[in-house]
Amino acid sequence: MTKYRRKIFNEGIFAYFDIKLAELTSHYPLIKFVKVNHDQDHLHLLVSIPPTMTVGKAVGLVKQNTSRELKQKFPFLKEVYWGTDAIWSEGYFVATVGINEAVIQKYIEEQGKKDAGQAK
Repeated sequence: MTKYRRKIFNEGIFAYFDIKLAELTSHYPLIKFVKVNHDQDHLHLLVSIPPTMTVGKAVGLVKQNTSRELKQKFPFLKEVYWGTDAIWSEGYFVATVGINEAVIQKYIEEQGKKDAGQAK
């Protein structure tokens, strides 16, 4: 989730973020980003990590390796987040229960699409 829930993700920023994830996997080949999608103020990632890596370590790697790069590539983010290097909030949500991987992939694919009517 972005710091202060700022709505920074458009298609250009998300595309660059995706490039940064590919670079991350070249340095950490045991991390696999199975499915990635976004809303304007947060991301959805289906990630496979090795059993020797903690979830916190994987999340930290993503945040550390994208925050500075995104601010350098998109200077307006320096104004949005003046006074801090971080563009990510401190927390994150993780689910590791026995839910079907296909269900998770479909959920991530649907993020950012038109409201399905649940908010009526």
